[in-house]
Amino acid sequence: MRLLQQDGRITNAELAERVHLSPSACLRRVKQLEEAGLIKSYAMFLDEKIAGFPGTAFVSVTLDQQGRASLDRFEKAIMQYDEVLECYLLAGNHDYLVRVVYRDSADFERIHSEIITQLPGVSRVQSTMTLRTIKRSSALPI
Repeated sequence: MRLLQQDGRITNAELAERVHLSPSACLRRVKQLEEAGLIKSYAMFLDEKIAGFPGTAFVSVTLDQQGRASLDRFEKAIMQYDEVLECYLLAGNHDYLVRVVYRDSADFERIHSEIITQLPGVSRVQSTMTLRTIKRSSALPI
């Protein structure tokens, strides 16, 4: 699993060699992990800056109500926006933490004023801009 997390494009033959299994046994084990749901998907990560999104912000969102219907409306609405890369329901002072990417300050202002503050039930937002990424990983410590 560690090898697949490091390189999802590794060939089955190379993976089998590195874990000391036959290719057929290796493929069978990977298929079992996929069927069990442990391997959720395979993805490619683009360099955000090279792709034209040098800015990342974390936005704390507080809703006016915390009932299930209010949460469902917010969650359904936020799924529509490609600028939103991640969204987490929180326990604490805020209801959600949202990670967004943006092209420049005008783009972030658009995201803030036309998207986030207009989502259903939003009563307060607090944004934190990142200066640079120190560590970013999708690999679990297996």
